Amino acid sequence: MNYLSVENLTKSYGEKLLFENISFGIDAGQKIALIAKNGTGKTTLLNIITGKDFADNGSVVLRKNLKLAYLSQQPDFDDNLTIFDAILSSDTRYVKAVRNYEHAINNAANNDSEELLQNAIIEMDAAAAWDFEYRVKEVLGKLKIEDVDKEIGKLSGGQKRKVALAKVLLDDIDFLIMDEPTNHLDIDMIEWMEGFLSKQNLTILVVTHDRYFLNNLCDEIIELDNQFIYRYQGKYDYYLEKKAERENAERQEVLKARNLYRKELDWIRRMPKARTHKSKSRIDAFDGISEKAFRNIEDERVEIKVKSGRIGNKILEINNIHKSFGNNEVIKNFSHTFKRGEKIGVVGPNGSGKSTLFKLIMDEIKPTLGSINRGQTVVYGYFSQDALLPEIDKKVIEMVKEVADEIPMGHSSTLSASGFLSYFGFDHNTQYNFYRNLSGGEKRRLQLLLSLVNNPNFLIFDEPTNDLDIETLNVLEDFLSNYEGCLLIATHDRAFIDKIVDHIFVFEGNGKIKDYHSTYSEYRLYKNEQRKLETKNNSKEKINIEKPSNQKKKPSFKQLKELESLVEQIENLEVRKIEILKILEGGSTIANVITKASEDYALICKSIDEVTERWIELEDIIESLNN
Repeated sequence: MNYLSVENLTKSYGEKLLFENISFGIDAGQKIALIAKNGTGKTTLLNIITGKDFADNGSVVLRKNLKLAYLSQQPDFDDNLTIFDAILSSDTRYVKAVRNYEHAINNAANNDSEELLQNAIIEMDAAAAWDFEYRVKEVLGKLKIEDVDKEIGKLSGGQKRKVALAKVLLDDIDFLIMDEPTNHLDIDMIEWMEGFLSKQNLTILVVTHDRYFLNNLCDEIIELDNQFIYRYQGKYDYYLEKKAERENAERQEVLKARNLYRKELDWIRRMPKARTHKSKSRIDAFDGISEKAFRNIEDERVEIKVKSGRIGNKILEINNIHKSFGNNEVIKNFSHTFKRGEKIGVVGPNGSGKSTLFKLIMDEIKPTLGSINRGQTVVYGYFSQDALLPEIDKKVIEMVKEVADEIPMGHSSTLSASGFLSYFGFDHNTQYNFYRNLSGGEKRRLQLLLSLVNNPNFLIFDEPTNDLDIETLNVLEDFLSNYEGCLLIATHDRAFIDKIVDHIFVFEGNGKIKDYHSTYSEYRLYKNEQRKLETKNNSKEKINIEKPSNQKKKPSFKQLKELESLVEQIENLEVRKIEILKILEGGSTIANVITKASEDYALICKSIDEVTERWIELEDIIESLNN
């Protein structure tokens, strides 16, 4: 069943052509990633599909009565709405029911609260909305959206994005379109969202620079490249392989056209003035050959090797530091001595203390206890996702030249300020634009670039991958992989951190920072295994190493007893769920009774999910042993 048809779409802004005569379709159930360089029309294409912009030519046809939601990079909310009202602003029956129910609970002190609550409960029953209320609480909890009575106008840009994400995840839709949904989320949130979306019966079109998110969610890639569309049926690695094959084939075609062009040009110069019909056709063909021959086939990807300053033997020593804000202990008894060339990833939920650690190292704040000793030769290059440069009245190129006209590169070479800007996606027009006119993403990208200009030997990056396209990410990855100084980096991009760092500092809660000598993926695999052991009551089954035997292995007595116990647990939980539903449907108008029953219902649903998941896992194990 076709959901979307794009036919011969063309769009330009002034003299800049974004895409020309592109066509593609999306069918029900497909999960597709759209990738392209920044500034080449990804967001514009999404805006045209969703009716927020118009094409110069061509058509966009969506299936009649299709329920579509769009997560844009700039959410459009009424600033006077509360978070809760913004998330539940759809008009579906169960959304209305939950909205009215929560309103009745929150207004229990009013004179008409009894009748209001009774009507809300009847509406919840009629809409079968109790499960949806549990889903609302799950999404809010996983995205750490709190204080739902707070007005949208009082939120930061990142908080508004999370509210917009929660809204589209809870909407009753067929087709979800998302523009960079992982920005402003921590890794736990991203991994939860991957699982959540994978389980939904949704058609998805997503723009993302997060390669693991793309791989785990999408099974097809649409690339917008040089105004044309290319489709790849497969994951990101398959896309890279096929893209390389396509580019190589195109390169061979251009080289062939250049050889033919030289021969035909020689013929045209020697051709007699009296033209025959045959010679006219040959001249017409020459025009096509000429167009192909002069296509740019140079590899635009550039390897950046900024020279790092000399660093001494003593770099940075952190000795038993503690940092508290009031009663909140963010860092507790942490020590580390940095070595030359050490590259460390910093991992933890938003608000866990990663930025605090960076500020302590940069001497922007002082530790509550302990000491930090810095080497005399250390030169920091610091990028903070939150600390944008002040609104200065200067052009982009001037800001870079103030630091350095020529940037020292590897092998005693230098690069002009303009050339360095080009590598990070700033074209000629943007370079001569005023800083105040840049978008938020462009300002952050410029700040990242400026942190590299003064030859730092110790880089501290706080979420540098936001607002970068995949190609620029690859350039930055190559640079950091070859960087000879020290690196401390916090990022939600798991592919990026896996490729760059030697080990990771993990903020595990309550101020504890633990050093894992592994990639992030290895650490995550370890934690998942630990979690599985915890669900089995931290018990480890003995592994008996025996001689090979032809005897078929059977399910153990312990496994069969656990399966029997799980079935009994599920039955008891379902009985309890029905009992709670009876309380909710029983007509009680006592607010605290209804609130507690609602909370108990959410906990019961969560317990049923967890026990059922273990039951399915054990069923599969026993079935495989029996077979």
